[in-house]
Amino acid sequence: MEKVNKQFLTGHEVVVQACVDAEATHMFGYPITPGTEILSGWIKKCQEDKKLHFLQTEDEIAAGFTVCGALMAGSKAFTATAGPGTVLMQDAMGMADGMRLPFVTIIAQRGGPSSGTVIYSQQEVNLAIHGGNGEGLRLVFSPSTVEELYRLTRKAFNDAWTYRFPTVVLTDGYLLKTKQDVTLDFAGENVEPKPLVSEHTQKNIRNIYTFEQELMDELENQKKDFDEMAKTVTEFESYKVESCEELIIAHGIVGAAARDAVDELQAQGKSVGLFRPITLSPFPKDELNKLVKGVNKIMIVESSMGQLRDLVKQSLEVENKIKIEGLYKPAVGIEVEEIVELFK
Repeated sequence: MEKVNKQFLTGHEVVVQACVDAEATHMFGYPITPGTEILSGWIKKCQEDKKLHFLQTEDEIAAGFTVCGALMAGSKAFTATAGPGTVLMQDAMGMADGMRLPFVTIIAQRGGPSSGTVIYSQQEVNLAIHGGNGEGLRLVFSPSTVEELYRLTRKAFNDAWTYRFPTVVLTDGYLLKTKQDVTLDFAGENVEPKPLVSEHTQKNIRNIYTFEQELMDELENQKKDFDEMAKTVTEFESYKVESCEELIIAHGIVGAAARDAVDELQAQGKSVGLFRPITLSPFPKDELNKLVKGVNKIMIVESSMGQLRDLVKQSLEVENKIKIEGLYKPAVGIEVEEIVELFK
């Protein structure tokens, strides 16, 4: 167990420190708001420690493919992007999907479509999970606090290198720019990287299949591995759900607001709890289905038009025909008072 004295840090600073503590050595990226400070913060670390390296590429396409190359050579590399950059990086991430590369990226969601706004949204959920032309076999974490952002960034590197699936830390500009008291604790050792391709081991990682049946067989094997991994990596928070009649489902920084709203609602005598998926992929569907058996209504709260809602509906079993309502505010922050108002 690592213990560091409590510090007052922004989300950007915490991400950079988490990457250093995870023993990442290379970052390839292109500056884009609201994630630019991850790149600039890493460059500052490189100036202090010559064992660390960076390359500002000409765009996010180049950044993604450079990460892929570094990973195959055995470097613990990563990138960070946002919005239109996430779109551009899907080509490289799709290759990482197919080649089972431990591709780690921190995505700072911003409003869309196109360049949209530059600070905040929860509109990149679908893109993070299903952006490639495959089946969405990616590990996607959604932190709700700065302290959790540190832990999940550390965990992203370990899980990526352990299970060999692309891994996303899906955050946003609000959380990255938030400054909080944090204790940077992490349980466990760092997973060591190793070359994935070399003259002494494997000289090629296949990414193209001649026959459709070959690709289907490969995907079925990957899905089997993904489902096995899910038993270990899936995370969620159930907050004050004991015998609750109504359930709020939210993720990320909106989940933090929902937690405070549950406190206020229960103080008013209302039977309301919170289910917060920490892994959006794989989604904690078994835990959700157990929880909703005693619930009359689900209230989904998110800063998009229903991307979380769609994940929830896909995960609910047929017999759980529960009334689902929601507060959907694409690209706009959601305050505690707004959530409380829903239950009047």
